[in-house]
Amino acid sequence: MSAALKAVPLAPNRRPLIGHALPLLRQPLDFMKSLRDTGDLVRVDVGTLPIYFVTSAELTHELLVTKARNFDKGRFFIRARTLVGDALPTAPSDIHKRHRRLMQPMFHHARIAGYANVMATRANAMAESWKPGETVAVDEELAQFSVATLAETMFSAEISRPAAEAVIRDVPILLKNALVRAVTPRLMDRMPIPANRRFDTAAARLRKVIDDVIAISHQQGDEDNEDLLSLLMAARDADTGDTLSDREVRDELVAIMFAGTETTASTLAWTFHELATHPEVEDQLLAEIESVLGDRPVTFEDVPKLEYMDRVLREISRMHSVPLLMRQATAPVELGGTEMPVGTELAFSLYALHRDARLYEDPERFDPDRWLPEHGAKVPREGYIPFGAGNRKCIGDGFAWTEIVITLATVLRRWRFQRVPGHTVKEVASAVAHPDSLPMTVLPREG
Repeated sequence: MSAALKAVPLAPNRRPLIGHALPLLRQPLDFMKSLRDTGDLVRVDVGTLPIYFVTSAELTHELLVTKARNFDKGRFFIRARTLVGDALPTAPSDIHKRHRRLMQPMFHHARIAGYANVMATRANAMAESWKPGETVAVDEELAQFSVATLAETMFSAEISRPAAEAVIRDVPILLKNALVRAVTPRLMDRMPIPANRRFDTAAARLRKVIDDVIAISHQQGDEDNEDLLSLLMAARDADTGDTLSDREVRDELVAIMFAGTETTASTLAWTFHELATHPEVEDQLLAEIESVLGDRPVTFEDVPKLEYMDRVLREISRMHSVPLLMRQATAPVELGGTEMPVGTELAFSLYALHRDARLYEDPERFDPDRWLPEHGAKVPREGYIPFGAGNRKCIGDGFAWTEIVITLATVLRRWRFQRVPGHTVKEVASAVAHPDSLPMTVLPREG
């Protein structure tokens, strides 16, 4: 099998000892997009470790769906276990299956509907906090908004504040270092450099805060509440009667925070940025919001009615997806005509996949109309997977989408966002591709 692996083309510009670590660290988004030019399956060396990047929609579908039983979470997620243990994003298949079955009811349609009022109230409070003509750090405001909204749905009101404050402080530190840790040798984790100290301190602090919250919930007997913490603590497997331990509850909550805050904040930030650049899209979006809502606040039932907004958000999600995910072969398997032995590390980039010119015409252009039925049908189903695919698909996609739609419908009716002259927005690779900074001037809607 090792002989077959040698047939996989090697990405250009490999350097002795460090392999492709430099472009992965310095320009990860451009580097991962460039791999498709080398082949559908490309070898990238991280130090001396070979990682096989899947670059086509067909092979990505094989990896995530049709041959998923032969793979488990790879290096990226193994390294994340120091933070979230065996939570859904990192758990081996057997644990993942049990936890997902226990947690699925918490993200049911009816549960999300119950959280919609919190989302709308929080969005309205954020909109009311701004002043006409004020320059707002939109990326920072949205990060705090998404954390606070998630915290209010995760924890009862009495104990949500310290948890929210910890997430606002610590999650950005963890996200900033997560991708770096995935593409650097493990031995570097133990080096006493400032980045490692910040990561380790933030991880320990966040875990302790959640442990304290769980302990308080036990003392107060909060298991009957409707927040996510209470639901996790009370979850019971219908077949076995098994429940989650306090540590498993803690790890799942930290994972939800880790996965759920940056995606929401980044999607909203990029939407405001693109609308400021494309006023014709904003006008059409506002017309739809007015047509569907009239003068009343947005509700959960309105979400599927906002069809143009759905197209706008599909386009935002296409253009600014997850940069890097990984799998590891747990059994010998053939992929792309190459035999992969047990232990082979594979990687894929939703960001690169969604900007592949083989799938999308002019992929760097923002164009919500590419998702009109007559156009969207040209993209194969496996060519657009912003929340992943297969049995590892993000469990919270419906929650995140609902929050994003409700927030946009609430904020856009009140404010128009204007770009700050002279400021260039750069895209940064983290858990998702987010703007490095996004100052914008907020102007009230006329009338």
